[in-house]
Amino acid sequence: MDHTELLAIAADWSHWDQPPPAAVDRDVRLPSELRPELVLVVQGVRRCGKSTLLNRLPARYRLDPRRCLFLNFEDPRLAGTLDHTTLQSCVDAFESERGPGGTYFFDEIQQVTGWQRWLRSQLDRPRNRRFVVTGSNAHLLAGELGSTLTGRHLTAELFPFSFAEYRAVRKRGTLADYLHDGGFPGPLQIEDGDPLRAAYFNDIVERDVRERVGARSSQPLRHLAQMLFESAGSETSVRRLASALGVATDTATLYVEAIEHAYLAFACPFFVWSARKRAARNKKYYPVDPGLRRIAVTKTGADRGKALECATFVWLRQRFREVAYWRGRGEVDFVVQQDGDPVPVQVSIDGPTERHRLALDEFYEEHPRAREAVFVTAKSFAAGVPELAGVR
Repeated sequence: MDHTELLAIAADWSHWDQPPPAAVDRDVRLPSELRPELVLVVQGVRRCGKSTLLNRLPARYRLDPRRCLFLNFEDPRLAGTLDHTTLQSCVDAFESERGPGGTYFFDEIQQVTGWQRWLRSQLDRPRNRRFVVTGSNAHLLAGELGSTLTGRHLTAELFPFSFAEYRAVRKRGTLADYLHDGGFPGPLQIEDGDPLRAAYFNDIVERDVRERVGARSSQPLRHLAQMLFESAGSETSVRRLASALGVATDTATLYVEAIEHAYLAFACPFFVWSARKRAARNKKYYPVDPGLRRIAVTKTGADRGKALECATFVWLRQRFREVAYWRGRGEVDFVVQQDGDPVPVQVSIDGPTERHRLALDEFYEEHPRAREAVFVTAKSFAAGVPELAGVR
């Protein structure tokens, strides 16, 4: 593909002549500046708004839009041409027309064979070029980011809309609406978003999970994801999952890891300082979005309490990255850390009960340095969990 054709495709994705459409400001941790020696990698589940976020970054970083090139490598016009030479041709074409340097936004870059090594060569010899890339399949990014791009990248994680972001779209939306709908942007734009949510679930399993593990069929993967969603908040044995699926435990473990890498569900390990003891305990798993969970699990009636627990986990995961649970005779829903000290978090839609307080007493006996507990209710979650809102 010659330079003229590449620039014509890039023109359709870039914003050289008019600004991008208005969009919701996202709650995402980004670096203070873009640097030529560091690539910014935006990761997250498919359809959570990564492309839209990219469109807003030039304004955030006060960049000249005419010095920014956008390209989505899932554009069908690029099919059959995607290797490292395509990336070099993009840069050469753009800079031959607009001069050296620029900022390059490459969306769904995992579609390009050899992108990691090409990008490493660009970062090793900076030429006043800055790069921002996205990818839906975290495995394709994480494995190479840990080797080829060691020390050469910053990562920003994007999730479906939080409740505050949801309210920016649905002005009169309540927390109950959010726990029902979830935060994927696309379904919120149409009257009945459930068919689109179902399509998202199947698409993530097929394109981001199955492709990673090379499974013959997506059916066992879909069933596994549904089982993880249904058991959200409960300790889950991978051995039992394997038995239910009729596969080996090692195979089920591989499948679960693929689901995690696709950002479809997240593991919540047992809280203990010993890594050996932590590994010996079962994990809990939580879905990336309460609306996606609702359409994926067996319909047994609304469970707002469980939906709030799932939404709280994702909220904590965005801010602390490491979220655990604790169980003795009672259970502490979540444990996060502030300055190395554990903070127990209990979730109850209407307020704490005696059961929650007894579990906390037991937790403090084992962890006397723990900070004051945080109780997440429907009211406090809707207010942004003020006790932890400023923590990132």
